[in-house]
Amino acid sequence: MRPRMLQFSSKKRAVLANLRKEAQRAGAYRVAKRLHAVLLNADGRTSGEVSRILEAPRSAVSDWLRNFDAQGVEGILEGHRCGRPPGLTEQQRVALADIVDSGPVAYGLDTGVWTSPKVAWVIHEEFGLSYDPRHVRRLLREIGLSVQRPRRVLARASPEAQDRWQRYTYPNLKKKPVGKAGR
Repeated sequence: MRPRMLQFSSKKRAVLANLRKEAQRAGAYRVAKRLHAVLLNADGRTSGEVSRILEAPRSAVSDWLRNFDAQGVEGILEGHRCGRPPGLTEQQRVALADIVDSGPVAYGLDTGVWTSPKVAWVIHEEFGLSYDPRHVRRLLREIGLSVQRPRRVLARASPEAQDRWQRYTYPNLKKKPVGKAGR
């Protein structure tokens, strides 16, 4: 198999070198690396040599060169990384925000506090989508709601008794350091 060798004029080489410098200044290091690979290949280096110089997989270098050959500079630019599409649509997110704003009692639950597993259960019941409770926190933050952690407070305790216990009784229960023997 013959190695792929790109050939272009010195004017185009200068344009690509300037693009590489601009990409580096802008922080697009991956694009700059791809442009560098194209320039090295145009200098007569094979994709194996380019991969050793740039410390990149040879298959990736071959892909960069093939894309540049087929599409030009647009072929090696960063594209949109799609990832998994969102499960909830915008209308469903608005509906979820309304449900959470109205409270768990209004929804028909017996507690007055939303938890991530409960919100995940509501999403499953209302929209038929399964969400991990850890992701529910991220989803609520994107909607504009904040996660609040409940404080543990005794419901029927008097504040004076709690204060007295924390100031006097609790310190006496804590272990005290044992002094050095023989002194």
